Amino acid sequence: MDDSSEALLRELADKEAIRDLARGYAHHVWQRNIAAIADLFAEDGVMDTPDLPPLVGRQGILEAYTRMLNDDEFHPFVHNHVIELDGDSATGTCYLDLRAKINGRQLLSSGYYNDVYERVGDGWKFTSRKVTMLDFVPVGRRPADSSDGSQPPSSVSERTGG
Repeated sequence: MDDSSEALLRELADKEAIRDLARGYAHHVWQRNIAAIADLFAEDGVMDTPDLPPLVGRQGILEAYTRMLNDDEFHPFVHNHVIELDGDSATGTCYLDLRAKINGRQLLSSGYYNDVYERVGDGWKFTSRKVTMLDFVPVGRRPADSSDGSQPPSSVSERTGG
């Protein structure tokens, strides 16, 4: 293999490893595997959530997630992962659809993670992960009426004009 082919192969392998990191995070949240969640972060990694001060270090992440996942349930679906590599570091944005049960209420939401990654040994870890969530909507409620007073279409034929 020539140098350009090796460089391309490494870039593709690095991006896939970073995507696996984000997918692994979502998987471990679903499974409530808190130790595995913390292990995805660098030793001094930071997780920044909307409702808590930034969680610093694996131990801080472990303690906060133990409390957070004690009664509530989070089922994240991650997608549209955009990654910018820069040698042994990278940044990325990963979009999120979330189904959650918080304080006994079923909720839907969407948002995104802004991530910073670093190569550690032969793998990748989060050095920081900041989640931005948009509106939480209770399951079973329709979105608010539009500003012009019209209702969202209730059937495919209404949406397509058929």
